[in-house]
Amino acid sequence: MSLTRADRLRETSRAPAAVAPSPAGLGPAPGLLRASAARSSVELKAFFRNKQSLVFTLFFPVILLVVFGSIFSGKVEGTDTDFRQVFMAGVVAAGVMSTAFSGLAISVAIERDNGTVRRLALTPMPKAAYFLGKLARVVVTTVLETVLLIGIAVLAFDLPLPSTPGRWFTLAWCLTLGTAACALAGVAYSAVIPNSRSASAIVTPVFMVLQFISGVFFPFHQLPLWMQNTAALFPVKWMAQGFRSVFLPDSFTAVEPAGSWELGRIALILALWAAGGLVATVLTFGWRGPRVR
Repeated sequence: MSLTRADRLRETSRAPAAVAPSPAGLGPAPGLLRASAARSSVELKAFFRNKQSLVFTLFFPVILLVVFGSIFSGKVEGTDTDFRQVFMAGVVAAGVMSTAFSGLAISVAIERDNGTVRRLALTPMPKAAYFLGKLARVVVTTVLETVLLIGIAVLAFDLPLPSTPGRWFTLAWCLTLGTAACALAGVAYSAVIPNSRSASAIVTPVFMVLQFISGVFFPFHQLPLWMQNTAALFPVKWMAQGFRSVFLPDSFTAVEPAGSWELGRIALILALWAAGGLVATVLTFGWRGPRVR
């Protein structure tokens, strides 16, 4: 039996709306916000379930703080400041580098080598969600690391908390810029890591050497001049100096190389490192590993 024009219109109105297929038949692409939230959850779960990551990335600076804080004593020559306070201000910078640089560089290198990055690139997930997930991991772990280090330093070693709102503000922007600089440098640095097996061996020496020459284990002004000049090229030295301005008395500037905290210069250099790391990441990041084609 043939349908009248009115019957055909009614049948059409009851038919389900067609969904426009996405490219390659992968289905509708998820929204960036939802995909980023899902990826952030995966990143955080993977980090906290990995004992090696917890020990090396999160607890290694804490171990350094407890061990060296228990060994060191006395005043820094030329000041009335306890040496442990100088070390504890510096180890906060080491903690930021551990979570934002070392942890991220190793993580990206492993995921690129085992094909995870390539497989994610082939899904409907916006590629930006991968980086936003890494950002969420870095922010959470860096804040947790900083709170742990400061809490232990205050409770066990009498490190004074920032005494003014201005110092709290300096802590906030120094932590933010330092995290951004180290994280973007870490992603860019992962490009030189050939495979997952060598990731730790290539990242750890850089992490350790920069701590030694940046005023974490020794007062910066007591280091040889060539070490000071070399350290000034990297962000760890400037983070450590910024954190000293937060936790140490202003009288300590008498032994700072410039005779002041140089907060404006610290902000500029960390911002330049963040911008340079972003450019380097854009130019070097690959969605395929050397053994995954």
